[in-house]
Amino acid sequence: MKKKLLSLLLATAMIMGLAACGTAGNTDNSVSGNAEAAQTEWNTDNTIVYGSNDYVRINPAMDEHGEINALIFDGLTDHDGNNQVIPRLAKSWDCDEETYTYTFHLEENVKWHDGEPFTAEDVKFTIETIMDPENESENAPDYEDVEEITVIDDYTIAFRLKAPNVAFLDYMTMPILPKHLLKGEDMQESDFFRAPVGTGPYKLDHWDDGQAIVLTRNDDYFAGPAKIENIVFKIVSDDNTKALQLQSGELNLSQVTPKDAQNFANSDTYTVYDMKTSDYRGILYNFNNDYWTANKDIIPAINYAIDRQAIIDAVLLGQGMTAYGPLQRNIYNNENVEHYDYNPEKSKEIMESVGCTMGEDGFYYRDGEKIGFVISVGAGDQVRLDIAQAAAQQLKEVGIDCTVEVPTEVDWGGQMAYLIGWGSPFDADDHTYKVFGTDKGANYSSYSNALVDQYLIEARESADPAVRAEAYDKFQEELAKDPAFTFICYIDANYVANSSIQGISADTVMGHHGVGIFWNVADWTIGN
Repeated sequence: MKKKLLSLLLATAMIMGLAACGTAGNTDNSVSGNAEAAQTEWNTDNTIVYGSNDYVRINPAMDEHGEINALIFDGLTDHDGNNQVIPRLAKSWDCDEETYTYTFHLEENVKWHDGEPFTAEDVKFTIETIMDPENESENAPDYEDVEEITVIDDYTIAFRLKAPNVAFLDYMTMPILPKHLLKGEDMQESDFFRAPVGTGPYKLDHWDDGQAIVLTRNDDYFAGPAKIENIVFKIVSDDNTKALQLQSGELNLSQVTPKDAQNFANSDTYTVYDMKTSDYRGILYNFNNDYWTANKDIIPAINYAIDRQAIIDAVLLGQGMTAYGPLQRNIYNNENVEHYDYNPEKSKEIMESVGCTMGEDGFYYRDGEKIGFVISVGAGDQVRLDIAQAAAQQLKEVGIDCTVEVPTEVDWGGQMAYLIGWGSPFDADDHTYKVFGTDKGANYSSYSNALVDQYLIEARESADPAVRAEAYDKFQEELAKDPAFTFICYIDANYVANSSIQGISADTVMGHHGVGIFWNVADWTIGN
């Protein structure tokens, strides 16, 4: 139980970009919190100083969404600017459709940052580590179909699946970890994850606790060295502070809020990138909490009480779209499901139909108890907090006493609800199967619906687009009938960069938290 709690808290920290940063490497020559010190130590003519939320660890096998992962590590496959699968550590692969076996042929001139050779044993070790239930990885559902892993030789490895999984090549983008440094280590608590060694285009120089994670170019990178010499992940956990440090020159790249992005719109020095994302926001209900055992039937009323467009206009300044499901940026989206468009009168009708009565104070009561709940929000994410507060006010207006809290740490077992963010620009299986499937690794609401499970399995086991479309249609219809979340909006990712930074792909659809901007960082340059 202690290990599971740690895993959940760390996963949350990565989702929200929170937690205290660990220390590793030589801190004697650390980057301080001001631009002058950074300029003294680093060649700023060829350095990106990126405004980053804090990290407790860099552990892509257990956690998701660390923007830094793609710089330090490689997967067997990768995604290009159109979010399509391309080779990376695997130069090619074959698929035997009769035995559901994928055979990967690996690059032969790859070395870990410590100089040791990369081999198929590292691949086997990484995926088996994720699959091991003892490690409690939230990524484990991605590989639950793997029945056998065979190392054929140092540069050839085969995965036999017990059933088809059309998203398997997407999941092989998983960063590969070094067996020689992690064998026998605790995959939740090893010091390795504060001093990571990968094969990627950048390697860790040092980690200054709570200040910066400093990366330097891997000149021996198998695909050729990156053009930019250093990337500093400067820890700035508050959204508003990121904008201030961009203006002061302490940062030259950061994601900011829509309101702050406006201040850079007419700048000659900075470029604003309004990036589309698959990243949605919504209210996650904790079905482990007894409140929802008694009151799950009011969730449709909550859904109708939310004026999504008003939230987009006020909080996101129009940059986003109203949300009704998890696949709206995907080819398998079903736009014909119930959208729960804003309808406060219908919300009240549902409340009264399930036995709630309006009290003199303007709130609904059931069996003498006021109807209301608390939405928890992680600290530091101003947009998420603003969305939650706007939604709470709208719920009060229809008679549901909703409040917002910002706890010091997330209590997944005890909280009532959470302002969640999820979404993936890749295969539709990603962030549906493991988010809504019963007892899956990223199902933090403890949602369970047998039909949802059935349709998600049918969709992942067929490569036929027509079969997948029908299964995902049914999945979305059932999810709308039995909501796990109150979907609110998809948000854009506003990045501000010094205009001297060239090569940022403005049209790539970003993932959760806008992650993905560094997908082609090896090709970026800094000009005058």
